[in-house]
Amino acid sequence: MKLFTRITPLLLVLCMAACGGSSTDNGGNASAKEASVKEPEYLYGINIEGYTIANDTVRSGETVGGILGRRGVSAVMVDRLDKAAADIFSLRKIRADKPYTTFTRTVSDSLGEREVLDWLVYHIDAIEYVAFGFHTDSVSVVKGENPVDIVRQRREAVINSSLWGAIMEQDMPYALAAEVEDIYQWTVDFFGIQEGDSFAVIYDEKFVNDTSVGIGRVWGAVFNHGGKQYYAIPYAQEEGKLRYWEASGESLRKQLLKAPLKYTRISSKFSNARLHPVYKVYRPHHGVDYAAPSGTPVHSVADGTVIFAGWGGGGGNTIKIKHAGNLQTGYLHLKSFASGIKVGTKVSQGQLIGYVGSTGTSTGPHLDYRIWKNGTPIDPLKVPQEPAEPIAEAHKARFEAVRDRVIAELEGREIEGGYITDADIFPTQPTQPTE
Repeated sequence: MKLFTRITPLLLVLCMAACGGSSTDNGGNASAKEASVKEPEYLYGINIEGYTIANDTVRSGETVGGILGRRGVSAVMVDRLDKAAADIFSLRKIRADKPYTTFTRTVSDSLGEREVLDWLVYHIDAIEYVAFGFHTDSVSVVKGENPVDIVRQRREAVINSSLWGAIMEQDMPYALAAEVEDIYQWTVDFFGIQEGDSFAVIYDEKFVNDTSVGIGRVWGAVFNHGGKQYYAIPYAQEEGKLRYWEASGESLRKQLLKAPLKYTRISSKFSNARLHPVYKVYRPHHGVDYAAPSGTPVHSVADGTVIFAGWGGGGGNTIKIKHAGNLQTGYLHLKSFASGIKVGTKVSQGQLIGYVGSTGTSTGPHLDYRIWKNGTPIDPLKVPQEPAEPIAEAHKARFEAVRDRVIAELEGREIEGGYITDADIFPTQPTQPTE
């Protein structure tokens, strides 16, 4: 249902002509009148003329009925709105701390002068919103989006402490840190970042009214870690599946993720004689301890099958997973398991399996992560990695053309052929699919 009709100057001129007016009335008076007509101003699709506009936030424990009731909307109208919104944006999805905007106007009637609410716009996120309208004895519900400007960015930074710290220091979007970690999660040990490591990245940044609201595609990156360069070149070798590749065409994906969780620190490494923090004796510690807040998500580092999910004595809640190549991984001291995780469950690389806790013999929340090869414990930080299948010969020439343009852009050089686009990196399906 179309709720708004925009009145254009052309339409006004046609109306004047129908009423006997002329576009050349008295040597151009009509043109002067037309020029004096002010174009209506719209906000969230609503003509703002005559409205008082205010911003507010949903408070904890506040209901939609309470918000609307305070503004004079009857319970009958709230009920109508609830029914009308059910299939568009249920009122039950409205959450505390979310902003909303009200459009009210002043009316004078038998009840005196008062403010009437015509529209309430709830902001789903920085881009999406839903407008709830109140029209005498009816209601309307319309979802919309704020206009988004996409700006291609090339940014670089030297790391002094961590990837997240560098991104915050350079005022880059926080979401970029998570995206870079996802791209390099098989290749770069983010727990072994060294001072002086650096990176450069090309990405799309989204803006609404000149305010950054997130990022889009990452068009390429280079990470300098421990004296070695790791490029990330986007290319969809398989139809619709965007992945990132080394400059050589080798996949950045490996058999195992570098770590089973994010945003933590290593509190204890693999050792054959570690002083136990509880028992105060030296004994083997055949794992890596990642200190992390209780509830931090834990992911399987590779495809496999759960062979144990239960109480592991001193290890507390424990999961063990069998993988290809006679590898087995263990995840100890978990607070709880993810839904569906039990013996026999097949898991995929990166799948959520549990949450960091402090169960069993533990001095605080952390994950004790272990790997066995043919039944023998090995250091998880020193597992040799084999890359996934490289770029196929049939795609090699096209991939190399993309690679050369990405590297030129990363280095700030002139790009022969211009910036790469979806048409370049999705050779069989140049649209917008992502992995």
